[in-house]
Amino acid sequence: MINYFDPSQHRIDPDRDYGTPPRLSEKAVVLTIDGIEISVPEGTSVLRAAALAGITIPKLCASDNLEAFGSCRLCAVQIEGRRGYPASCTTPVAEGMDVTTQNGKLARLRRNVMELYISDHPLDCLTCPANGDCELQDMAGAVGLREVRYGFEGENHLDAEIDASNPYFSFDPSKCIVCSRCVRACEEVQGTFALTIDGRGFDSKIAAGQNEPFMDSECVSCGACVQACPTSTLMEKSVIDQGVPEHSVVTTCAYCGVGCSFEAQMKGDQLVRMVPYKGGDANHGHSCVKGRFAFGYATHQDRITEPMIRDSIDQPWRPVSWDEAIGFAARRLKETQARYGRESIGGITSSRCTNEETYLVQKLVRAGFGNNNTDTCARVCHSPTGYGLKTTLGESAGTQTFDSVMKADTILVIGANPTDAHPVFGSQMRRRLREGATLIVADPRRIDLLKTPHGGRMLHLPLKPGTNVALINSLAHVVVTEGLEDKAFIETRCETEAYRIWRDFISEARNSPEALEAETGVPAAQIREAARSYASVGNGAIYYGLGVTEHSQGSTMVMGIANLAMATGNLGREGVGVNPLRGQNNVQGSCDMGSFPHELPGYQHVADLDVRQRFESVWQTTLDDEPGLRIPNMFDAAIAGTFKALYVQGEDIAQSDPNTQHVQAALTSLDCLIVQDIFLNETAKYAHVLLPGSTFLEKNGTFTNAERRINRVRKVMAPVAGKEDWEVTQDLANALGYPMNYSHPSEIMDEIALLTPTFTGVSYAKLEEQGSIQWPCNAEHPDGTPTMHELDFPIGKGHFAVTEYVPTEERSNRRFPLLLTTGRILSQYNVGAQTRRTDNSQWHEEDVLEIHPSDAEVRGIAEGDWLGVSSRVGHTVLRCRISDRMQPGVVYTTFHHPGSGANVITTDSSDWATNCPEYKVTAVQVEKVSQPSEWQKRFHHFDRRQRGYLEQGAEEPAPAGQ
Repeated sequence: MINYFDPSQHRIDPDRDYGTPPRLSEKAVVLTIDGIEISVPEGTSVLRAAALAGITIPKLCASDNLEAFGSCRLCAVQIEGRRGYPASCTTPVAEGMDVTTQNGKLARLRRNVMELYISDHPLDCLTCPANGDCELQDMAGAVGLREVRYGFEGENHLDAEIDASNPYFSFDPSKCIVCSRCVRACEEVQGTFALTIDGRGFDSKIAAGQNEPFMDSECVSCGACVQACPTSTLMEKSVIDQGVPEHSVVTTCAYCGVGCSFEAQMKGDQLVRMVPYKGGDANHGHSCVKGRFAFGYATHQDRITEPMIRDSIDQPWRPVSWDEAIGFAARRLKETQARYGRESIGGITSSRCTNEETYLVQKLVRAGFGNNNTDTCARVCHSPTGYGLKTTLGESAGTQTFDSVMKADTILVIGANPTDAHPVFGSQMRRRLREGATLIVADPRRIDLLKTPHGGRMLHLPLKPGTNVALINSLAHVVVTEGLEDKAFIETRCETEAYRIWRDFISEARNSPEALEAETGVPAAQIREAARSYASVGNGAIYYGLGVTEHSQGSTMVMGIANLAMATGNLGREGVGVNPLRGQNNVQGSCDMGSFPHELPGYQHVADLDVRQRFESVWQTTLDDEPGLRIPNMFDAAIAGTFKALYVQGEDIAQSDPNTQHVQAALTSLDCLIVQDIFLNETAKYAHVLLPGSTFLEKNGTFTNAERRINRVRKVMAPVAGKEDWEVTQDLANALGYPMNYSHPSEIMDEIALLTPTFTGVSYAKLEEQGSIQWPCNAEHPDGTPTMHELDFPIGKGHFAVTEYVPTEERSNRRFPLLLTTGRILSQYNVGAQTRRTDNSQWHEEDVLEIHPSDAEVRGIAEGDWLGVSSRVGHTVLRCRISDRMQPGVVYTTFHHPGSGANVITTDSSDWATNCPEYKVTAVQVEKVSQPSEWQKRFHHFDRRQRGYLEQGAEEPAPAGQ
């Protein structure tokens, strides 16, 4: 007998479709299929049981990521003792069932079904873009269909017009068999409900929205419908243009912190399409518009393809060989240190590069530069997460898997917008909401998650920007004063004295919802309702984003979140936890790899002698025991004249960091700026050395996502400039006189595992075997740790921290009466350098300012007006979008386009503990204007000049020895 009841005894093949989803049950059912005895969980469909036994039953409407539908009837089987021929997809197994999947009657039935499908389907297989990759074609062959008796003279759909409005895929209704897989994928997998079946019977057809073109409908272009389609009805335009792929490589998406696995499907050395990989533990075969379709930037004409140098930013670029560029950079770094001292140079690692590449950059700074002046973009996004969680729970990372949300009863989302910033996880969260979980959103803006179709109970706490800590304290106050704590958890898992001090503090009347209502703007009754729901209804899970960390009290707020989770016992099991949603693909990894100036890889402090000696022994050098400069300190020191050279790998600090004019002044003050990137980004325009970077498609390595999951990145194509990023860093280290001699990123990971306690069990061999690993992975957790803090905390017992609410200094007043907050949009990513070079710009071609109708009315502002936005540090101009998603007194914009100048107006106010900027609270005034700001005029002039210098360099002949 084949036992598929025990999951440990078999492995699901991600390349195979088992017809219907798996079922979890404590009861096993034994049945016989075509003479083979098999044991499966109760509730499993006959179709899936057959597939598990290696028996293929023809199907068209079924797929193992969708619930059974039973419309095509192609999967009919014969069951002993039952009348008729039931559909195997909708028929659950039963004890002792005897199933026959193949005989003469079933063969005739299936051929007749297929004949009806083909009678209303174009027979243009030889010219069809899906030829050779079409399930309808495959099933026609599988059932032995050789003729169609009905002809094409009757009424049919063969003349239906193609909808080519979407830039990435076309919809050809003439080839649609109305299997409903696309509709069900949109509903069940994505949760958008953008597709419907319009009409009845023979007149039924698939429609987007209200019979609109796809581009005008609610479709979010996630690609789930395209992937589900068994014909070429929904087909990628890249496949139509280039043909069906011939081979594939599994790799990891380089956009957000979800870390989706994809098959990069190739034709020769050309990437044809990215298909979400079913074996990906973070995405389970789902995707978003960015990961699925926005990969064209990798071959964009703007790619930097050869190294370039110049002595001044007022000079054209000069293309040179790799050797000359590396030698020039090393010489300038040495000269700078000789003149200004060892501490006068530093480096910034990338949250978009691999773990191995990030590790090498910080190693170069510490061992090659001889100081700890290394930092990363996590400084300006999630550094408070590291500080706050390390203080309270003992580890600087989230506690759960993404799948854990499916066991949450109440989901508290604070300062995050999952459907835009982490869309694949947002879809998973929506599935849980449709199953009945309660949603609480604390956000100044009404996010799309609150509009989840068929969702459960939803509560919006529209707090004022800057009042997060007041809100979390008031929630905790309700928990404590109403006796909703988990006393057993607190007594066994937390520090008794720290809890007593915190409980006394949080119980004070000044922390009550009523006392803080005027501060937060949220009615006390709503806060009490939210606190009771989170604390007393089964499992409570907290998910938060940059709306928590990018505040002057970001670290305090993270500690407040951890306090609330500990007080209610919502830690250490599935369905609960404290879950930071990381913005970029490898923010978690860049932190893990020791990018901060005070910590070596694995969050080990540079002042710890034992730790330092272990690294010194392996690295064969002496390390500085004093923390180095943070990014804001580097800027200040550059302007002061004491910090003179900077190596930046894969980050665009000139666009992403706050108070842009201050950043520009700092970059201009440098004697040597070395930028390693794939494009001439805003930072590179101030550079003296421009080293070509490589995209995720051109390298090997690993990324670590927001759930601590380490995923392999595999090279799909050769680097356009000949080197992966880690090789460039290695070359620079060798040129500086510090030897690095790795031959493959796997060797770098071996060194990481040797020196980092949470990575000691990680290797490429284990990643190939398991697919992915969630750290800690060591002797105690040899297969990784999906759920953190199950029995204890790394610091022993959980530490409650007193979280005093200190109002931000950035408050509205008569001069600046509105509060600006910022965020992201689905179609664009971070600074937009990648997505702006794809057709994603058709959804978002410029950053706009969202303003509430009442604020627009009193200012005489209309939709589409140009608005001058002024703060105490700068002024820019954005187009108006009137939106009731905002609350009165609050305006909102994105930061994906450099010319918008969103960060010209954000201040350098920052978190008290980590210097994470307070992007989310900027007091501004808004008024109608008729021309760009002075900064924007200067920006466009500088941009044209720098692009001209690049073009002049491109016209020079390639150097010898390239």
